[in-house]
Amino acid sequence: MTKAKVYFSDMRTRYGGLSLPQKLGKLIEAAGIGDIDFQNKFAAIKIHFGEPGNLSFLRPNYAKVVVDAISDRGGRPFLTDCNTLYVGRRKHALEHITAAYENGFSPFSTGCHVIIADGLKGTDEEYVAVPNGELVQEAKVGKALMDADIVISLSHFKGHEATGFGGAIKNIGMGGGSRAGKMEMHHDGKPHISERKCIGCGACARICAHGAPIIENKKAHIDLDKCVGCGRCIGACPMDAVKPPADGSSMEALNKKMAEYAWAILNGRPHFHISLIVDVSPYCDCHAENDAPVVPNIGMLASFDPVALDQACADLVNAAPVMANSLLDDHLKADPAGCEGHDHFHNLTPESEWKTCLAHAEKLGLGTREYELVTVK
Repeated sequence: MTKAKVYFSDMRTRYGGLSLPQKLGKLIEAAGIGDIDFQNKFAAIKIHFGEPGNLSFLRPNYAKVVVDAISDRGGRPFLTDCNTLYVGRRKHALEHITAAYENGFSPFSTGCHVIIADGLKGTDEEYVAVPNGELVQEAKVGKALMDADIVISLSHFKGHEATGFGGAIKNIGMGGGSRAGKMEMHHDGKPHISERKCIGCGACARICAHGAPIIENKKAHIDLDKCVGCGRCIGACPMDAVKPPADGSSMEALNKKMAEYAWAILNGRPHFHISLIVDVSPYCDCHAENDAPVVPNIGMLASFDPVALDQACADLVNAAPVMANSLLDDHLKADPAGCEGHDHFHNLTPESEWKTCLAHAEKLGLGTREYELVTVK
């Protein structure tokens, strides 16, 4: 298989030289973003806006570079993400947009609008076929993301407590799933209702196409024989009383499903991917806090191939020295024998199966793990 080209620029700047945003602009130009026909086309820039309180998410200055590159070519860019499955500041569109604005992602700072792809309550979704999907036949994807003509991912590459790391595939696959889609990736089974939180409003029953939620004595319960596990009731509930299944997917299944979602979203459309290995926190930007970086800042990367991009980022992080007084340093000191081998992601979360995601994505046809790193000065 032909190696994919992954373009790289470090984080060094010289006095009187290019700024980091200018270096990012030069990088994506070299990587070929200009080869995409953006004229009069809607371009979704899939990004993570950061849970308020977290400070490791990408600065909006980087998003503006990508927005400007698209706008200059006649495109119609917008920043987007889908609502979260868990309860937080990004579980519905109103709070999600407010969180994005608080973290600096406003039309005034980035030059484009924020659109929450799966709508007000996380139920505005499109069912998308997964070609050759092993675990998912139809992905539940945020509608605005599927309405876009072009998909650009702008990812903060960092650790993750379940998938080992979060890069381009996770940004698109997990991030592009509606609330029901996220449930499908994270869990096997059907939701249940917390009677303590339920107020018997019937919102779950009204949105269900199968008549599974039943209201009795001003409380709802789910008829599991009728429930198909779509998870739409999770987004509809105003009290967060509808909960995902207690048992999660295995880490291997989670990574495979994530790859299949990314494949469903990208298949058949122009796409381009950018990852920044900066502020490499051990856990996801979904947390309302962030721990110290586990490795030094490394650089910016871009490619048309998300699999090669993730593999290159993983290789660069694993080759990097461990930051003192970080969580990774704690793990290495606490269990030197158990942390043998230079796999920082395994050493952070031994149960993660990050290699499974890349292997499955390659098998599906999303890209290749073989790459050539091209340095942009």
